[in-house]
Amino acid sequence: MTRTLVLGSNRGIGLELCRQLQQRGEEIIATCRRSSPELEALAGIYIHRDVDCTDVDSLRALARELGSQRVDSLVVVAGILRNTPFDDLDVELVREQFEVNAIAPLLAVHTLVDCLKPGAKIGLITSRMGSMADNTSGGSYGYRMSKAALNMAGRSLAHDLKEREIAVGLLHPGWVRTEMTKDTGNIDVSESVTGLIERLDALNLENSGSFWHQNGDALPW
Repeated sequence: MTRTLVLGSNRGIGLELCRQLQQRGEEIIATCRRSSPELEALAGIYIHRDVDCTDVDSLRALARELGSQRVDSLVVVAGILRNTPFDDLDVELVREQFEVNAIAPLLAVHTLVDCLKPGAKIGLITSRMGSMADNTSGGSYGYRMSKAALNMAGRSLAHDLKEREIAVGLLHPGWVRTEMTKDTGNIDVSESVTGLIERLDALNLENSGSFWHQNGDALPW
């Protein structure tokens, strides 16, 4: 049975990933800082609470709890969106987004890499807002900059983990109607996650380090 570890599972995209992957027969290990009734309602999955991806001690505790379990896929969903326009720039909000959106996923992979099987896959949930070529509107400094940094981390990880036969995908979920977007997105969570799972299924060492829209389009850097 395929085993998938999802970091950031209590709501939105992470919750739906757990639901859809479980429905197709995978064993799911879900992590969250705080659980939710919706996550608790997914019978048969393993929930690790109080996991903070910005805290290395928290991640090390998770690795110890996993013990000898090895996972086939690691998906890092956890992220935040804060408003940081140029005319009202809050540098602390920019720093917070770097910490959560860029540094934390790298820290998570670094801490948990020995929990992955050879041939495993890593999905990093990023955003096309981190694309320089696709930036036609400006603004959103903290989110754009942190996701661009995450994309660079993913490219480097693809090189550094190749010898372990671990593939890394940078996956844009689309503009999704979730709590993060205040339900202003243009696709539902279920549609987004269906596409993300298809991209994870297609991920391999040949296309490792690529930047994909959930609909299958290759995105520009």
